[in-house]
Amino acid sequence: MKPTFNIIWHARLSSTNTTLQELAERTPDLPSGTVIATREQTRGRGRLDRVWISGKNENLTFSLFLRVGTDPHRLPSASMAAAVAAADLLESEGIQASLKWPNDVLVNGKKICGILSEAVSGGVIIGIGLNVNMDTTTHIDQPATSLRIESGKHYDCEHLLPVFLNKLLPHLTAWECHGFSGIRKSWEARVTNLGKPIRLRDGNQERNGVLAGFGDDGELLLQTDESTRIPIWSGELTSPPRSRHHS
Repeated sequence: MKPTFNIIWHARLSSTNTTLQELAERTPDLPSGTVIATREQTRGRGRLDRVWISGKNENLTFSLFLRVGTDPHRLPSASMAAAVAAADLLESEGIQASLKWPNDVLVNGKKICGILSEAVSGGVIIGIGLNVNMDTTTHIDQPATSLRIESGKHYDCEHLLPVFLNKLLPHLTAWECHGFSGIRKSWEARVTNLGKPIRLRDGNQERNGVLAGFGDDGELLLQTDESTRIPIWSGELTSPPRSRHHS
């Protein structure tokens, strides 16, 4: 897969994912590599029904359409490929990043990028929100940071987008050809809690165990005792049991 990225910028949108979904529905032959980006997002969608709001020129918010097969087992690892690319981008700016399953990018334990992949007719949409020029994160419901907070620099989001897409292309190519195995090495190298105790919440259910690794499609493998390893497809990692440390 070597799509030519066609970037369509908007001044203000409620959600880049929703806008691109509607475009894909109206355009059955929408080219792979179509990107919807916005300078201001009023009602972006994250995992677990979270709302992601971005002020004017504050953050990089965009969604990418890929014309690929939509095997539901492969879909989660599309977000993981994007997370690896975000980590590459941050590291090129001198900012050390880590990855938190299923698709968060962290700096010093604070979230800097979130990703939401959704299947649509004919392909998949990958929505990405990277905190760029925020000076404060007090309005966010979890520990967060931004490129500006970490580097002290102001960034032009329109210039940053093609840089991000260039980082993204090889990981998405590997993902399309090989699934999670194509990005496994890059993903696992940045996961800081492999082999460590974790707590995982999925709805009202909580499980404790050790992060034993990841399955063939990027599912989390939770070791609950010596003989039991459970594949987990959805949920949220929280503070591990009897520990103050964050993943």
